[in-house]
Amino acid sequence: MGKASSQTVLILGGGVGGVAAANRLRKHLDRRHRIVLINREEDFSFAASYLWVMNGSREPKQVTRPLKRIERRGIEVVIGTVEFIDPLTRVVKVSGKNIHADHLIVTLGADWATDRVLGLAEFGHTFATLNGAQKLRKELENLKSGRITVVTSSPLYKCPAAPYEAALLIDSGLRKRGVRDKVQVLLRTAEPAPMPTAGKNVSEAVKSILTSRSIDYRPAVQITGVEYGKIYFGDEDEKTDLLVYMPPIAAPRVISDSLLAQPDGWIHADANTLRTEFDNVYAIGDNTQILLGIGKPLPRAGVFAHAQALAVAGSIIAKINGKEAVGIFDGHGGCFIEIGSGKAAFGSGNFYAQPAPEITMKPPSRLRHWGKVAFELNVLRRWL
Repeated sequence: MGKASSQTVLILGGGVGGVAAANRLRKHLDRRHRIVLINREEDFSFAASYLWVMNGSREPKQVTRPLKRIERRGIEVVIGTVEFIDPLTRVVKVSGKNIHADHLIVTLGADWATDRVLGLAEFGHTFATLNGAQKLRKELENLKSGRITVVTSSPLYKCPAAPYEAALLIDSGLRKRGVRDKVQVLLRTAEPAPMPTAGKNVSEAVKSILTSRSIDYRPAVQITGVEYGKIYFGDEDEKTDLLVYMPPIAAPRVISDSLLAQPDGWIHADANTLRTEFDNVYAIGDNTQILLGIGKPLPRAGVFAHAQALAVAGSIIAKINGKEAVGIFDGHGGCFIEIGSGKAAFGSGNFYAQPAPEITMKPPSRLRHWGKVAFELNVLRRWL
């Protein structure tokens, strides 16, 4: 195979996966090949740090960077809305303009579907967006007594550790302010156990941490509606003074309306190569649905989007350079679980193991907290 003439790699989405892929491609492809990154927002923000914005240990400007900064590396950045994707021709309509790609990476994430639970957005607060984390921070600072309830609004959501981290960081903040004895912290989740995809040992470890912090945890309850001061779980209801939620998610409409989507609305890419059924079209990150051996989807988390991005970039680099090598995502990954007081636990392993993922959980320590800080710095300084 010979080297290709000038090629255009188009990346839809400027999150962790998109930025990682763009950087890797630019590093290993000569400048006659175009790397074009499309994103709706002008800024990249590191979602894994939103919980730190919530608890006051980060300001928004510390976790946000202008995407245009990566243009200095030879990556073209287009700010616009992806309106239509034709995977057959690899033509994408962006804010009214058609762009053709020789290689296409789709990493548009997942959309929030807050409207699926009546009253959720009106009467609740979320840490899942940067703006939401800022507003929630003020609510937490002003609350001195009562009940705080953290909920997952659906069994399917981004970042499986996040709701548990939220409850633990809220608990830690209340203790720091000296009001924890006057505030109840409750955690209600739609899934049957903490981070169930990671296995029983991880679930039990997380439950033990919750118990040690006197967090009232109740699994397998689905929130169905919210009123002022009241949460409904089917026929049951509970009072609350502050509702904190992780929103449900849905596939972006531009994907679910395209030929890329399966009946569930998501892209079912190959588990290892992230290829779709269309030539030179790949999908990575939250907009993909990859089923594991246990029948549950691979968790939607930045660590997987990052690893998938490097695998796909490797495949595209090889193809453009006339080589046979193919990048492979092997299902390995891990996530930090912040518990407050400068400590974090860490769960990692092989999510593609058969018949079930093989994940180990390392106990909370200050070293693991600094490991998460190092990852944050690596993303914001090295990539942007």
